Amino acid sequence: MESHVYNRPVILKDRTVSLAKLFVRPDSSATHLLFVLPVAKTLPADLPERARWQTVLKRRDLKVEELAKSPIAIDLEDGCRAACVMVNESKPRFARLTALRKAAMLLLDESPAEIAIVPVDASDDAVRDAAYVTLINASPLPAKKKKPAKPLKTLAVLTPHVEDADLRPVVALAEANVLARELTALPPNELTPAAYRKRIREMAKAKGWGIEEFDFRKLKKMGAGAFCAVAQGSGHEDAAIVHLKYRPRGAKRTVALVGKGICFDTGGHNLKPARYMAGMHEDMNGSAVALGILHAAHAMKLPVALDVWLAIAHNHLSSAAYVQGDVVTALDGTTIEVVHTDAEGRMVLADTLALAAKARPDLTIDFATLTGSMVSALGTRYSGVFASDSDLAHAAVRAGKESGERICVFPMDEDYETALDSKVADIKQCTLAGEADHILAARFLGRFIGKRPWLHVDLSAASCEGGLGASATDQTGFGVAWGLTLLAARDRE
Repeated sequence: MESHVYNRPVILKDRTVSLAKLFVRPDSSATHLLFVLPVAKTLPADLPERARWQTVLKRRDLKVEELAKSPIAIDLEDGCRAACVMVNESKPRFARLTALRKAAMLLLDESPAEIAIVPVDASDDAVRDAAYVTLINASPLPAKKKKPAKPLKTLAVLTPHVEDADLRPVVALAEANVLARELTALPPNELTPAAYRKRIREMAKAKGWGIEEFDFRKLKKMGAGAFCAVAQGSGHEDAAIVHLKYRPRGAKRTVALVGKGICFDTGGHNLKPARYMAGMHEDMNGSAVALGILHAAHAMKLPVALDVWLAIAHNHLSSAAYVQGDVVTALDGTTIEVVHTDAEGRMVLADTLALAAKARPDLTIDFATLTGSMVSALGTRYSGVFASDSDLAHAAVRAGKESGERICVFPMDEDYETALDSKVADIKQCTLAGEADHILAARFLGRFIGKRPWLHVDLSAASCEGGLGASATDQTGFGVAWGLTLLAARDRE
């Protein structure tokens, strides 16, 4: 390799992070290299083994600029494996992250101990994105195999341009994304509500967050009938609403993050068929996203006070489980007619939102894998958002574009709610027709938030077969980068 590409002075200290040792330095002993280039019609003259790259492009009938969509890899003369990708700054961030993910996976598929990112005239933003994509895909998700996957030990960024302080948010965001995906991937016999709560307690203690747990008995005494209706189906009373507090210095506003944490969803008495019950251990993804955002905000020292409310339970089938026709009373006194026991997410969120609203936060955002109708509407490449006002809706869309986690805003006009009129209660939980259920769910939840700024995120992109954007796994961690981007933008306002 041509030494003049790398021998540039860098005065930065090595440091260890939880995902990998991240170095910013002018040299590396890595056997796997990721060359990051700006989009152009010709390869840079100082790209190592330029002629070999050109030969591969010709063999695959690719134009040079097509490296922005279709990265390639070659084996260098010294035995190193190298991937090359171009980053087109004029394209949406989602497209740029997708290209970088494809390039990184050409290397990560060989389970290397170290990868070196080598920018050749690439922008600092492209380098940061390359580091983020490599880090989130370098940490294997939980799996019980005799031969476990090997995590990346070291990531070297060979550039003098990206300062140390600039990379810390990248590491924090990568850790947060991996946290959300790791929790979501855990099997249901490992991530029970009790085990989940224990892990949250350990995190809170380690990071100095405030924590309060509203367990089943306490919630029953408080009158949280909507949450308890779902939780009562489990023989063990390990369900709870967990409240975490983050109070950084200089915080000028408070944001409540609410997450659905159903550790397994059978559908209850309206039992899901096997095809639709598969993967229902991932129904706690909304809570994992909220936890991931909290983790990153704390690591980045984001000056926003956060109250995180996690609705953790099972939706099981038993003689004690709630049934169609039940009428229950939520924490705020609203009576609810139960129409379908598989619409449990909006039930546990109703009481959790009511609890969160008592503190009158400046903004509430809830995250939930809530409705199949959102998946029908969008597929799994976008997530749907409902906003209490147009300014919030615009902010949500901007955050989606900036983060590379795309969202679509849906209407929730008042006249939709007539479908939830009940003869025996204040409101129906849902309808059996299923028409516009994602919108009806938003209207239902809006009853428990009051007239406060609110975003409801229906995470249809929580799982996408083959990966999505920056993530190469089916579990995407969607919502973590979006939420951090939104919070950071509103903090600057």
